[in-house]
Amino acid sequence: MSKAALPPESDLESAHDPAARPRERRQRVQAAETGMSVLKGLARLGGRASLTALAAHVGESPAKVHRYLMSLIAEGLVDQEVATQQYHLGLEALYVGVAAMRQADPLRIGEPALVRLRESLAVTCFIAVMGNKGPTIVRFEEPGLPVTVNVRVGSVLSMLWSATGRAFLGLLDEAPVRALAEAELAGAPAEQRALLDRDDPIGVLRRDVRAAGCATVKDTNLRGISAVSAPLYDHTGRVCAVLTALGATGGFDVSEGGAVVAAVKREALAASVALGYVAG
Repeated sequence: MSKAALPPESDLESAHDPAARPRERRQRVQAAETGMSVLKGLARLGGRASLTALAAHVGESPAKVHRYLMSLIAEGLVDQEVATQQYHLGLEALYVGVAAMRQADPLRIGEPALVRLRESLAVTCFIAVMGNKGPTIVRFEEPGLPVTVNVRVGSVLSMLWSATGRAFLGLLDEAPVRALAEAELAGAPAEQRALLDRDDPIGVLRRDVRAAGCATVKDTNLRGISAVSAPLYDHTGRVCAVLTALGATGGFDVSEGGAVVAAVKREALAASVALGYVAG
């Protein structure tokens, strides 16, 4: 008759000393936290790093980091390249990343930003995506005393005269976007065209938006209405949506150092980070 396998020594200690159980649980939690720190550190170093670089990044000794890397390799979350001896993210980490990316919906992630902007600034705000006909509003929030505007969910906005359109034009460098802007410019009346640079209207507009990291308009799309728009970037660095706040021009500051511009850019960046974007 074979002997039953003995439980680990720590389990025997816990069985005889109940006070040891919380200590053991804390140790396991700390070990898990360190393992996750190593895994996240590897990801933040671009998914590939030497043991020395990774240990320096997470602030642990190389020997300790190596022990955790061995456990992560056993679980398929990390692998090691024989030729360079560098560690890189493994297949299981790839599966986790792909699953996370599938859930990275800019509309779902951007909705809390809309609510925060509406509540903190008492402004009308929305999220738009780039459609076949132009920037299209897909989420819309209004404060208790809304500003009267003739746009709602489903509205397609101007490429050149709305802050939303300008944000896409300046930061989404794609031929269909430029073609929409060029077609709009060709059909614009002289008084509207005069609001843009005479020699290079689209080029100057794009450069201004890129330099500011956002787009602003004042009475250009709707008389008496000003707006600020900032981009939402996905994990590839591509603009996938635009966050916009608008209000009555008299009480809506679109200056670069103003509270509205700062809040819209801050919320757009936070949503971008949640989408997997890593600023360069």
